[in-house]
Amino acid sequence: MSVTRPAVPRPVVDLNGQLSLHPQFSSAVVPIGAEGVSVLVVDNFLSRPQVLVDYAASCVFEGVSDTFYPGVRAPIPAIYCFALRAFLGRLIVEAFGLASERIVGELAHFSLVTTPPADLSVPQRLPHIDNTDPGQLAVLHYLCGPEHGGTSFYRHRRTRLEFVDHTRSALYRQGIAEDLASTGPPPPCYICGDSPLFERTASFAAAYNRLLVYRSINLHSADIGPGFRFDPDARSGRLTANTFFYYR
Repeated sequence: MSVTRPAVPRPVVDLNGQLSLHPQFSSAVVPIGAEGVSVLVVDNFLSRPQVLVDYAASCVFEGVSDTFYPGVRAPIPAIYCFALRAFLGRLIVEAFGLASERIVGELAHFSLVTTPPADLSVPQRLPHIDNTDPGQLAVLHYLCGPEHGGTSFYRHRRTRLEFVDHTRSALYRQGIAEDLASTGPPPPCYICGDSPLFERTASFAAAYNRLLVYRSINLHSADIGPGFRFDPDARSGRLTANTFFYYR
């Protein structure tokens, strides 16, 4: 006779009061590409980033239905977004001209890359944008080491576009359609540098407790190389905290 054992509850990790700036916090605004778009790079962001890893390890990650993200996600408590706004507000104004009082929405989650190359959709084999609205910022917080791969930004060869906003969307879609009609779909692998359709304009290595902020209209992709291990464990996989801020 089989016996059903009760599930062992995961410990609850409380983030309240646990998020503060690292004493060696540093930041720089890096212009990239021919169009000179800005990426805000922060190193040594939080004094205790391990509390986020511990929290993520207590979460249940689920698959995502959107077109681009090749993995699983779990929600982050609202206190994390509050900390981002408090700690990065002045830097975001200086880099992008967007003040915190103009935020009209936010979305944050933990993410783990878990999709093997053979299972990638065609859009997941290409660099992507998150939105065509220049008033949306992406905040990417690495909670893993450099061995898991950083993030690169790209220029589309056919159109020469490095970002795609509302005014460029039709041109970019047409360019991609012409690419695929001419060459067929790219092979089932992650883009990790120059390709026949795209050229890399900048690359930022992953570093534990490093944070990147950039406009969601910029063409970008995670650097997932051939030796990548698609580890679903928050403590040992490619764990990141991904946040979007929407500005009016």
